[in-house]
Amino acid sequence: MVAADLHVHTDNSDGTFRLPEVAPAARAAGLDAVAITDHDRVHPGLDAPVVERDGVALVHGIELRVEASDQRVDVLGYGVRPTDALLAEIDRLQRDRVERGRAILDCLEDRLGVSLPVDPEPGLGRPDIARAVVASDADYESVGAVFDDLIGEGEPCYVARDVPSFERGRDLLAEACAVVSLAHPLRYPDPQAALELTPRLDAVEVAYPYGARGHTGANGELSVDDVAAVAERHDLLVTGGSDAHERDLGETGLSTERYRLFRDALDAGL
Repeated sequence: MVAADLHVHTDNSDGTFRLPEVAPAARAAGLDAVAITDHDRVHPGLDAPVVERDGVALVHGIELRVEASDQRVDVLGYGVRPTDALLAEIDRLQRDRVERGRAILDCLEDRLGVSLPVDPEPGLGRPDIARAVVASDADYESVGAVFDDLIGEGEPCYVARDVPSFERGRDLLAEACAVVSLAHPLRYPDPQAALELTPRLDAVEVAYPYGARGHTGANGELSVDDVAAVAERHDLLVTGGSDAHERDLGETGLSTERYRLFRDALDAGL
């Protein structure tokens, strides 16, 4: 039974939920808690590290992509109290997102011969652009197909972002957040190298819908059980969530007991 979904995106970045919609959707899914983890942004509608809305605890979080040796990984910060340094980096990252979004849109419009009604603005992400492609007259019926053919890494309209180093991102989040976690380690080209970062963090995301999203670890050698074993070996907290960008919450996440451990650590760090 999932009690907490600690990886959810809103329209503050590239999700579809508006913030007021999250708590009712969480209650309908039987959840006690949700973490708002928008990409490279803190949510202006959350004025504390944890707020209660309609009987649901909303944990203020953030997801940063960072450069770690020869791959990029995502790091989640929970219980955000924004520092000047984090806000400055967020501002830089959003300027980069605007330029990147403009470049991707120009490429897609030229390649597909369509006009996409998307404005390059702070918070813009590739899922936003992919949804616009699906809604256009282009011959694409799913967001996944747009990623696979056009805007995924290595595809013709992919544009890389200018992201901070792992050390820089970790330090920024450690100063501003009560808990810092590695996100979805089996999604990366080298899951083992990603897991080797975890001793420098507080937590690792174990529960994640890898199968539903087609992610089982690029090298085919590691499993969710291996990630759980890393958490136990390094005495790390376990985090988990659906990585919801659409309208479903609670696809996976933490049990009541796991959430209690997480919440105790969160409260202790605030």
